Amino acid sequence: MLFSLIQSDDVWILWAFLAGWAAVSIYLEQKYAWASKVSGAIIALVGAMLLANLNVIPIESPVYDTVWSYVVPLAIPLLLFQSNLLRIWKESRRLLFMFFLSAIGTVAGAVIGFFLLKEYIPALDEITGMMTGSYIGGSVNLAALSAKFETPSELVSSAVVADNMMMALYFLVLMVIPALHFFRKHFKTPHVNEVEKWGADQEGNMAAAYWKGKEISLQDIGLAVGAAFTLVAISFTLADWFAGVIPAGEQETFLINALNGLFGDPYLMLTTITVLTVTVFSGFFEKINGAQEIGTYLIYIFFVVIGVPASLPLILQNAPLLFVLVFIMVALNMIISFALGKVFKFNLEDVIVASNANIGGPTTAAAMAISKGWSKLVAPILIVGTLGYIIGNYIGSVIGFWFSTF
Repeated sequence: MLFSLIQSDDVWILWAFLAGWAAVSIYLEQKYAWASKVSGAIIALVGAMLLANLNVIPIESPVYDTVWSYVVPLAIPLLLFQSNLLRIWKESRRLLFMFFLSAIGTVAGAVIGFFLLKEYIPALDEITGMMTGSYIGGSVNLAALSAKFETPSELVSSAVVADNMMMALYFLVLMVIPALHFFRKHFKTPHVNEVEKWGADQEGNMAAAYWKGKEISLQDIGLAVGAAFTLVAISFTLADWFAGVIPAGEQETFLINALNGLFGDPYLMLTTITVLTVTVFSGFFEKINGAQEIGTYLIYIFFVVIGVPASLPLILQNAPLLFVLVFIMVALNMIISFALGKVFKFNLEDVIVASNANIGGPTTAAAMAISKGWSKLVAPILIVGTLGYIIGNYIGSVIGFWFSTF
């Protein structure tokens, strides 16, 4: 592990940085026009990336793991309190098709990257299979497939480093795209237009206008946070129970493994339980003020953590060719996603969140939608992206087996 000024076990200092830099990013976004155009999410991510590469903060710490394990799950229900189940189902079906189209780009990139680099990288068949799974559902699949292939730990570590850097850079690209004239000219942008129209009717920049102060009582905070904890506890407990009851493994049928992935996945269970609860008790949840604000702040902390592991020295030291591989895969995912998205007349926002969900998983895609103000896409992409955990594992396994024959 590289030396850093702040050590990985400096828990309170790291929490102060995560919470503080998230707050600074929000302040800058709402205070200055340039920051509003850049977005607080990019400021949060880039700031963490720079400090990590300057060896001010560590690239690994239990504090970062806590954000993934606890902060993100709490943010999800808070941001779904205004969800409508019928609308989500209607919108998720079309978004799922776009997700599949984007996955074609990942597979194309895997094939091209493998045949270009197979003479230069050891065990590339396993690594490409791992990265295919990772780029059709997120890093959860990378961990699962590395265990399945029994890939040497040093190769897995190098792949993770390359993956982290590539994801951080790609998320920056996706966040900038909605502001570019070329993409606005060739795609419909209903969600962007809605946010801009709303902001144009307000005083100050859009971020400040959207998040202007509202009446929030102690009762609101108590009900919002208490409900979020309860929903997470119920959902994760149910998912653990189903994962234990429904067997999974190579010896099981596709249907059994699919059921295990569907019912045993904590994030899919959390999204499902939250949306069902909010739909049944809509009157209760719609009266709670502040849930969106609290959830969004937690997501900003998550954006800070995303930028931390993108270590350029480690890339140059351990994984330069692996970075070439993941660059090819992500580039093909992007090109084919936008090309097919244009052919099938998808909105720009649909293409962006679907590609994001492939490369980073449902949490990063939902976080991007939240940071952009595309609130109607949050629940659908969480549902669609979580299904990528299952799809990605199977496609990654097939790719790894196929490439092992060469």
